[in-house]
Amino acid sequence: MPRKGHVPKRKILPDPRFKSQVVAKFTNRIMRDGKKSLAERVVYQAMDELGRQTSEEPLQAFEQAIENAKPQLEVKARRVGGATYQVPVEVKPRRQEILATRWIINAARNRGEKGIVGKLTTELLDCFNNRGGAVKKKEETHRMAEANKAFAHYRW
Repeated sequence: MPRKGHVPKRKILPDPRFKSQVVAKFTNRIMRDGKKSLAERVVYQAMDELGRQTSEEPLQAFEQAIENAKPQLEVKARRVGGATYQVPVEVKPRRQEILATRWIINAARNRGEKGIVGKLTTELLDCFNNRGGAVKKKEETHRMAEANKAFAHYRW
């Protein structure tokens, strides 16, 4: 990171099938050891299955699942005079998307089903229906922010 000036954000090219940057970012987060074609195959199979199970377009169902997992508030630690407070802050849109994709992928990987495609499909379906591990994580984050609302005046 430079000491002066702004660091430009890396431009993510949209994915080849849906022409969506959100899907491309999601694919990059799924990818392990640089195996992008495998990650794309996993994401596209999961989205196709999601589209079949929701009777909607796969891209709309996927975007709705991401939207349902996006947090509005989170807590950040803030030290004031030797005490550490959990201060609720609003989440910027870019970070909302990052957190939602991270939570969906982690929840999918921790599921008990066999095969990553099945795990990802069921987690996306659960997020589409406002349940599942990622939505639970979002609600837990919102509860933490609500419980610490008294410290909101320490926001910076």
